[in-house]
Amino acid sequence: MQWKGVMPAMTTPFDENLKVDWPFVKRHARWLHANGCSGIVCLGSLGEAATLTFDEKIRIVCDVVDAVSPAIPVVGAVSALSTIEAVNLAKALADAGAQGLMILPPYVYRGDWRETKAHIAAILRATPLPAMLYNNPVAYGTDFIPEQISELADEFGNLAAVKESSTDVRRVTAIRALSNNRLAIFVGVDDAIVEGIDAGAVGWIAGLVNAFPRESVELFDIAKRGDKQSAFDLYRWFLPLLRMDTVPKFVQLIKLVQEEIGIGSARVRPPRLQIEGAELAETKRLVAEAVRSHPKTYTSSAL
Repeated sequence: MQWKGVMPAMTTPFDENLKVDWPFVKRHARWLHANGCSGIVCLGSLGEAATLTFDEKIRIVCDVVDAVSPAIPVVGAVSALSTIEAVNLAKALADAGAQGLMILPPYVYRGDWRETKAHIAAILRATPLPAMLYNNPVAYGTDFIPEQISELADEFGNLAAVKESSTDVRRVTAIRALSNNRLAIFVGVDDAIVEGIDAGAVGWIAGLVNAFPRESVELFDIAKRGDKQSAFDLYRWFLPLLRMDTVPKFVQLIKLVQEEIGIGSARVRPPRLQIEGAELAETKRLVAEAVRSHPKTYTSSAL
C-alpha cells in the first residue's frame, strides 16, 4: 500500500431508479486510473456511504478492485453508527480486496476521547490492513487533534496515514512533528491542496478529481515539484470548482460538475436532492466558465 499522490474520493453513480449504476462504477474507476490517479477511495462522504446498504458497499469495492487491481490500491472507507457494524464492515472490505481502510469517527454520536479512541482502536484491530484516519471536524463534529493522532500512531502500527480536513494547514506540520514524520498526511479539502503540500502533505484525497483527474494530478505534481508560479496559474483556474468541495452540498455540486462535462450523472440519494433554481444556474455558469478558460495542456482523456 503506497500512501501518496492523488486518490479520488470516488462518487457513487446512480441510475434513473437511484440504484447503483454498476457498469459506470467500473468505467469511472478505470478512467480515474488512466488519468494518473495513484489510488481510489470508495465509500467516503462524497461516495454517499450513509445512503448505501452494507451489501452495496462491499460490491462497490469488489467492482473497483476488479476494474483496476493490481494497478493501483483501492481503499475502503469505514463509517457506521455502531462500533460492531464498523468492525464487520472493515473485515468485509478486507475480504473484498481492499488494500487499505479509511476510518471515520462514529456517525451521529460525538463521544469523548476515551470512547472515540476505543471505536477507532476496534477497527484498527479488526484487520491487518494499513489504515488512514479521517479527520473532518467541520463535517462530523469530532476533532482528532495532533496529540491524539500521535497517540494512536504509537499504539497501532497499521495506522499509516491521515486525511486532514480540518481546513487548518498548520495541522499538517503539527502531525508530522508529533509522529516523527511516520504518518503519510493527505489534504482532504480541495481548496487547500497547494498550501498543504507546501506544509509537507504527500497526498490528496480529492473531490473534483471525479470530473477533472488529469488537471488534479498535474496540479499536485507541479506543487510537489515546487514550481510555485505554474502551480498558482493552474490553481487560480481550478479554485472556483475546488471550493465546491467545502460546502454542505458538495456531493450535489461535484456530481453536477461531472454531469455538465459528460462524466456521470448528477443524481443523488435522498435526503440529498439535486440542486435547482439560482443555485443550479450559478453552478452551471461556473462550470461553463471553467470549460471556456480551460488550460488545454492538462485536459483529461475521454471516459
